[in-house]
Amino acid sequence: MSFADLDLPEALLNTISDLGFVEPTDIQAAAIPPLLAGRDLVGVAQTGTGKTAAFGLPLLARMEPTPGVKALILAPTRELAQQSARALTSFAPSDSAITAVCVYGGSAYGPQIGALRKGANIVVGTPGRIIDLLERGELDLSGVSYFVLDEADEMLRMGFAEDVERIGADIPDGAQTALFSATMPAQITKVAEELLHDPVRVEVAPQSSTVDTVDQTYAVVPFKFKMDALTRVLATRDAEAAIVFVRTRSDAEEIATDLLAAGFKAAALSGDVAQDERERIIARLRSGKLDVLVATDVAARGLDVARLGLVVNYDVPREAEAYVHRIGRTGRAGRTGTSLTFFTPRERYRLTKIEKLTGTPMREVHVPSPAQVHADAAAKLLDQVEARLDAEEMDVYYHALQDAQRTRHLDIGDIAAALLALASGDRGPTQLKRGSGRIRREERVDEFGRFISASFEDGRDKAPSKGRKPAHRQASRPPSMRAGKRYRIEVGKRDGIGPGAIVGAITNEGGLPGKALGHIDIFPSFSLVEIANLNEAQQAKIARARIGGRALKLREDRGPKKRRNR
Repeated sequence: MSFADLDLPEALLNTISDLGFVEPTDIQAAAIPPLLAGRDLVGVAQTGTGKTAAFGLPLLARMEPTPGVKALILAPTRELAQQSARALTSFAPSDSAITAVCVYGGSAYGPQIGALRKGANIVVGTPGRIIDLLERGELDLSGVSYFVLDEADEMLRMGFAEDVERIGADIPDGAQTALFSATMPAQITKVAEELLHDPVRVEVAPQSSTVDTVDQTYAVVPFKFKMDALTRVLATRDAEAAIVFVRTRSDAEEIATDLLAAGFKAAALSGDVAQDERERIIARLRSGKLDVLVATDVAARGLDVARLGLVVNYDVPREAEAYVHRIGRTGRAGRTGTSLTFFTPRERYRLTKIEKLTGTPMREVHVPSPAQVHADAAAKLLDQVEARLDAEEMDVYYHALQDAQRTRHLDIGDIAAALLALASGDRGPTQLKRGSGRIRREERVDEFGRFISASFEDGRDKAPSKGRKPAHRQASRPPSMRAGKRYRIEVGKRDGIGPGAIVGAITNEGGLPGKALGHIDIFPSFSLVEIANLNEAQQAKIARARIGGRALKLREDRGPKKRRNR
């Protein structure tokens, strides 16, 4: 089947052809004909299956381009709302007078209200901001002929049930209504019965099934080893970029901070991050300036970035249905991806629940060992050898090797192996000083590569004590990371920021590695940060950066001002 078989207007067909659309997806082929015929519709389809075009193309085909709001589309998150608004704008023919506006919380009212007053035809928004605009008298729904609820199950899971009912009450009788959802629990069925009239139901995938393009894997990892396991997985990943799901905002910030310190280009994304900062983070992820996004469920909803090839469930989702939405961040639009879920030994029972829900068995995998991590790094370095040799100008290095052979009496093979180890980040068995003794950590794994114990030596063996804080909460930087000057920035606790936001802003704006930052103290109105090797250009750029709408105004800390004697 082609789009030409769906009786869409020629102008729309030309536009989507220019966009590269050739054949409709299953949900598009099933939903477009009844929507073109004016029927209400319930669509059950997974994320990433092309639902925006499924409801957007019929909407544009039937809409009269006269001023005023003709269509309202509700989405659970600002990212999904923005994504839908962009898609609808791209679908509209170039000579069409139809305009769309995206409205959501966390951003200024002015531009959104301005677009409404100019006569926008399509409003795409989150429930909270839609209600705000209704109560302000800036949004009139009396002329709405098309009402769409996108990702309805997620909207209700996030607590928007009453908001949806309130908005639905303002939609005129007789308006065509479409509801799309990945799952159809009883609550969604009830909403459909209240808002839709004699709907057509289309279901293009088994309820709650996952996309075929995601390789679903899992590893059993004790809680205290999760951070170590995560860094090893990310160090050996094949995917361009990864998203790591955690339960809370604080966990997202702490894990992102530790990943930055370990040398990964990482950032945290949660519901508390200001909208302008969220957009910058996602733009950096798309452009390749970020490779790892640590996010909560709410923050990542609607996120569609082609580079995301790996989803890591650092924390198992509380609801099995949320697993479907999480892994749907990869393997989209025909692309392939991998998901990896960390289960602690006590969480093994959740594995069965998820497999029962999805109808797909998960494959157990090994967490890479330290030796595998170094071997992977070495292989990537060796892949670059021929290109470097072809670039020539190697004389200085040949001379250095010859000098080392002659003066140090070292074998050339030993030199090459040691240099490869150092370049791979392997400086020998891990030993950290603690007081006057030395500590050596040894890890043991079972036949599946699962962590089962660790020992600490300072003259006697010690087992990690019960109640010990998770690794990502107790991480301390080695002395080399703490060296540097102390700087002051003009954001603090009152701005709702944490260490992760500070580290992310400074490293990304200044182009610094995470290890360049040392101790961070956050006070009510300002913060102090230790930074090593910061030049004037980097300092000026970081000073102009913003967190939560406030400029950092970074400057070297001079300590408290002395009082003058009177």
